[in-house]
Amino acid sequence: MAKRYLVTGGTGFLGSALVRRLIERGNPVRVLDNDFRGSRKRLQHLHGQFEFVAADIRDAEALSQAARDVDVICHLAFINGTEFFYSQPNLVLDVGVRGMVNVLDACARNGIAELVVASSSEVYHEPPAIPTAEDVPLKIPDPSNPRYSYAAGKIISEVMALNFGRERLQRVVIFRPHNVYGPEMGWEHVIPQFLLRMRSLSAGRSNAVDFPIHGDGEQTRAFVFIDDFIDGLELVLEKAKHMETYHIGTEEEISIAHLAEMIAEHYGLQIKVVPGPAAIGGTSRRCPDISKMKQLGYKPKVSLRQGMEIMARWCEANAPHAHSNLAPA
Repeated sequence: MAKRYLVTGGTGFLGSALVRRLIERGNPVRVLDNDFRGSRKRLQHLHGQFEFVAADIRDAEALSQAARDVDVICHLAFINGTEFFYSQPNLVLDVGVRGMVNVLDACARNGIAELVVASSSEVYHEPPAIPTAEDVPLKIPDPSNPRYSYAAGKIISEVMALNFGRERLQRVVIFRPHNVYGPEMGWEHVIPQFLLRMRSLSAGRSNAVDFPIHGDGEQTRAFVFIDDFIDGLELVLEKAKHMETYHIGTEEEISIAHLAEMIAEHYGLQIKVVPGPAAIGGTSRRCPDISKMKQLGYKPKVSLRQGMEIMARWCEANAPHAHSNLAPA
């Protein structure tokens, strides 16, 4: 019999992609979300194929009710977005910590044996090695910087889930997404922001144009396309070991300046990258070691250039009017 899943944060970018994949696999799915950062539009084509509970992850009773008769909770509900880290760190932490407490209580009250928790590459900040393995130390460089409200909430969630799960769950697993991108991701991130700005700049331009960014452009990231990420998460659901943590991403590291040049090339645009002030607390390099995922059979298929072409088409079809953000990575 197929396992029954509760996906918290199931109308978000990652959550909705997971819900789609679970339904494709034939798993009964229940989604809990309040659409604060998500949108039910991402799942509208699946209407009637899953149960939906409109609730805040901080509502302990609603969550416990939503967790009845399920086999696995996939906990993705959290407040992402750098804007919120700086402007509402108390809310980020409240949702993160109270939400994790409620998820663990729901597992206990409903006899749920499996818990899969979404963490983040933010938990280790400046990694001691690139590519970065799962066992590097987790740290908060400056507790007074509100940016770290998100990372702190994720670290607390990891520690709580593992210590609760050690004796009270048959399987608890942590996964850390690394810069996932793709259609439906929203507009607040570096790739869609760069695409929107380049698209606007390319209209009628033949000479090189200035392209301001946050930082000096030497910062690096390794971007993973949403389909590859979900392939990896599916392997985690199927094969991951109890009390283990997995990095899901790619090892295709690229500088932000090079990313800008790649997108400019797509639009036939010549640019001059203009450095600007970097966000305080940003990370200079990020690229995961995905050896553990490869042992599960993980093989990312979509190159960054291929994914960029898909994203460009999506942006062309869905572009909003405002796109002034410099898009910190």
